[in-house]
Amino acid sequence: MSEIIKLRKGLDINLQGKATESLVEAPMAATYAVSPLDYENVTPKLLVKVGDKVKAGTPLFFDKNNTRVVYTSPVSGTVSAVNRGEKRKILNVTVEADKEQVSEEFAVLDLKKASREEVIEMLLKSGLWTMILQRPYGIVANPADEPKALFVSAFDSAPLAPCMNFALKGEQANLQKGLEVLSLLAAGNVHLSVRANAAGEMAALKGVKMHTFEGKHPVGNVGVQIHHIDPIAKGDIVWTVAIQDVAAIGRLFSTGKVDLHKVIALTGSEVEKPQYYRIISGAPVASVLEGQIKKQAEGDSVRIISGNVLTGKKVEADGYITATASQITVIPEGDKYEMLGWIAPRTHRFSVSRSYFSWLCPKKQYKLDTNLNGGVRPFVMAGLFEEYLPMDIYPMYLFKAIIAGDIDKMENLGIYEILEEDIALCEFVDPSKTEIQQLVRDGINLMIKEC
Repeated sequence: MSEIIKLRKGLDINLQGKATESLVEAPMAATYAVSPLDYENVTPKLLVKVGDKVKAGTPLFFDKNNTRVVYTSPVSGTVSAVNRGEKRKILNVTVEADKEQVSEEFAVLDLKKASREEVIEMLLKSGLWTMILQRPYGIVANPADEPKALFVSAFDSAPLAPCMNFALKGEQANLQKGLEVLSLLAAGNVHLSVRANAAGEMAALKGVKMHTFEGKHPVGNVGVQIHHIDPIAKGDIVWTVAIQDVAAIGRLFSTGKVDLHKVIALTGSEVEKPQYYRIISGAPVASVLEGQIKKQAEGDSVRIISGNVLTGKKVEADGYITATASQITVIPEGDKYEMLGWIAPRTHRFSVSRSYFSWLCPKKQYKLDTNLNGGVRPFVMAGLFEEYLPMDIYPMYLFKAIIAGDIDKMENLGIYEILEEDIALCEFVDPSKTEIQQLVRDGINLMIKEC
């Protein structure tokens, strides 16, 4: 095992509702959805119409920005709807699932003899290429590029995040096969990061450069790991793949079929029984949440988040789980006025400052809601961001450069190294209540447009 990389900055937010290690096989849902909104900078062009029969792995739409990249159905069935928003923007394509599932058939390649181009073509045709993301920018990778390295984080440190060792139990062979595929894409330069004292079966994986991390969130973020292993400079391209997606890629190259099963954690203080579910990607929220939300007092409501509380997306009870999510979180909606606000002393509230008494109880679990506890105001130069971002950049100056639209300063201050998830803690601790994640995405989109 490699030398442990210890990160001293960061913050673990202890919330109520961590999933117990029990796994439920979710039944086949009536419909599944594929949404271009789950990915950045995608302009979809439909390849199917309502009523078309599809198999798992049949293309539903492609990206106009890169016509080789297609997005495929996770299940076999009939295209039931193409849901659109304003200006006929495609929100998602839904497929009514068959009782008996069938997949498109792909040739099982011998990885010892297969060329890089053959591997890329198989990933593109199956739709699994969309699991490979490029840094900088956090967009689906361009198959015409050659990355300097490929990074995989084998653990998640976000609030109530699932234990990947449990979620991937029994997937050792598929993980190994998936890493062999990724090694062909990155000329053998694949980095796998594990958590100190919790590597589990991940430590036995071969053919990768293993790194061990220790610290608080965001230690599990692949962007933070890249910064401490091999930072991204101007002109560099690196690719990243989520650990469960590595297993899905391994299944494709072992069987020649698209199998998008994955395990997600149902978490949060408003869940009756937080636990793990095995689902198919694109499943409806109701398939894991039905009967699981605690009864609310009159006038109270909950927020359902596809993902974690820091970076996840708000979804409705009749919505669908986003393609990149590994958990569903349910917390109280913060829509109640609180007498005296932050002035009143409380022991049930969490704060990174000493406004409340949470600093006296570092291991206490909290039931937090979505209330901002304050209004939006100009940036306050409090020096807080530097305390929670374990990267050698100046976040406040970077954010101001983004606001000013100064591309040169954005480059010099580290825009290539971060995505929204990496600075989510900055948004959480920000006394100005600025939507920093959206600010950073706006800056990244400006870089894509100009550069």
